[in-house]
Amino acid sequence: MPYSIQQSPMSEEPTGCLVVGVYQKQRLSSAARLFDEKHDNLIAKLLQRDEIKAKVGNTLLCINPDSNSPIQRILLVGLGKESPLNVNEFRKAVSAAAKTLKESVVTDFISTLTGVEVKDRTIDWKVAQTVELFEATLYQFTQMKSEAKEPKTYEHIGLLLTSNDDLSAAEQGLQHGIAVAHGVALAKELANLPGNICTPTYLAEQAIELSHNHATLSVEILEEHDMEELGMGALLSVSKGSREPAKLIVLKYSAAGNDQPPIVLIGKGLTFDAGGISLKPSAGMDEMKYDMCAGAAVIGTLSAAASLELPLNIVGIIPASENLPDGAANKPGDIVTSMAGKTIEILNTDAEGRLLLCDALTYAKRFNPAKVIDLATLTGACLVALGRTPSGLLGNDQDLCDALLAAGEVAADRAWQLPMWEEYQELLHSNFADIANIGGRDAGTITAACFLARFAKEFSWAHLDIAGTAWKTGKAKGATGRPVPLLVQYLCTLAAAE
Repeated sequence: MPYSIQQSPMSEEPTGCLVVGVYQKQRLSSAARLFDEKHDNLIAKLLQRDEIKAKVGNTLLCINPDSNSPIQRILLVGLGKESPLNVNEFRKAVSAAAKTLKESVVTDFISTLTGVEVKDRTIDWKVAQTVELFEATLYQFTQMKSEAKEPKTYEHIGLLLTSNDDLSAAEQGLQHGIAVAHGVALAKELANLPGNICTPTYLAEQAIELSHNHATLSVEILEEHDMEELGMGALLSVSKGSREPAKLIVLKYSAAGNDQPPIVLIGKGLTFDAGGISLKPSAGMDEMKYDMCAGAAVIGTLSAAASLELPLNIVGIIPASENLPDGAANKPGDIVTSMAGKTIEILNTDAEGRLLLCDALTYAKRFNPAKVIDLATLTGACLVALGRTPSGLLGNDQDLCDALLAAGEVAADRAWQLPMWEEYQELLHSNFADIANIGGRDAGTITAACFLARFAKEFSWAHLDIAGTAWKTGKAKGATGRPVPLLVQYLCTLAAAE
C-alpha cells in the first residue's frame, strides 16, 4: 500500500477520510480538538448525540456535512478513558479502525492515531505497528480460489505526525512496519497453501525465487543424497514414508563482513504431518499443512532483513519433509542415527519435528554461529500450557532468551520462557539408544526442548515453540505469520548494537 508520513495541518490535506481518536466522557484526542477548532466543533456535536460510546475499539464513520471541506469523511475511534493507552489498547483501536475502513467505500485516508500517547512507546513504534495492523487486516488468501473477491486496496494512506514527533524516527518506523508486514504476508501465503501444492520442493523453489530478488540473499538446496553423505539419519528417517523428497534449504543473507559470525535461524518445514505410523486423529488433520509455519517464518524473516538492509550475516536453515504412513516409514521402536552420531529410539513417529531439527542444529555448527534460534510448531503441549497468546521459549543462553523476550514485547509478538532443568532430561532415557524421541505425557514442551538441547551444546541457542501461535483455527482459520515480528525486532536490535 502507498503509505506516507504526513506533516501538513489536517485541515488543509484533502483526503477521503480522517481517522481521529476520542476518549470516553466526550473527551477529544489532541488531533480531534485541532480538527474541531477548524470545523465548528463538528466532532463535539456528534459526541453530544451519544453516537459513540468511545470504549477502546468502538468506531463511528461519519460523512462530513461540510461540503467545502477537503475531508470527505471522519472515522471516530474509541480510546477508552483519557489516559495514555497500553500496547494492547492501541493495537485494538488501530485494528478496529482498519476493519471499519476495509468494510467502507473509503479509498484513501489519513490516520491521526499515531499521535495518540501510548505508555513507553515512541513514534517509530506507533507507525510500525499501525502499518503492520493495517496490512494484517487487508490480507486474505485468494491464491486457490477460482472466483476470489478482489482484496481491498487504497490509493493512499497517510500517517499524521504531531508537531513534537521526530520525522526521521517516523520514517524508520514506516520502513520497519512495511518490511515486517511483507515478511508476515509471505509467511502466511506459504503456510496457507495446501500440502499438495506447498511440498518440500515448492518451498525450496520459493527460497530460490526470493534470493533472485535481493543481491544480499543466496540459497543452497541439499538433496537427499547430500544429506545421506552428511549422515542426517534422523531427518531422512522422517521422509521415508513420503513420495516427496526431503530438502534442506539453506538461505544466506550476507550484509556484514566475512569475519562477523552469523545468526542462524532454523525453521521446521514439515509441509504435511499425518503423524506417520502414529497416525493423528482425522479431526483437524487438514491443519497439519501448517506444520511448516516455522520454515515459512524463516523465509519471511530473511525477506524482511533484506528489505531493511540490516548490517548482519544471517543463515536460514529449513529442513523440509512430509511425515506420512507407508511401508517404508519410521515405526515405533525403530532406532536411527543422527548427524551428530547420537542414536535415537523413535517411540512415537508423530514426534518427528525434533528429528528434523536435531540434524539441522548439527549442520548449523559449520557456520560458526554467534547465536542459533530454532522455531517449530513442535508440541501440542505448548498450546495446552500457554494458549495462543505467547510462543514458548527455552534455551541454554539466558542473555539470548532475555533478548528474545524483550523483542517480543516490543513487537507485540510475545514469548514466555519455560524452565529446562536437568531433571527433565531423565525423562528422555532409552534402554536401547542414546536418547528417546519423547519423554512421556509430562512436560511435553520442555522435554522436546531438552531433546534439542543435546544437539546445541556447542553454541548459544534458543528454541521457540510456536504450536499455539503459528495459525488460528475455527472460523478465522489461517496462518498468523508469527514469529516474524519478534525475530525481525530481535535482529534490528542486534544490528543497532553492532
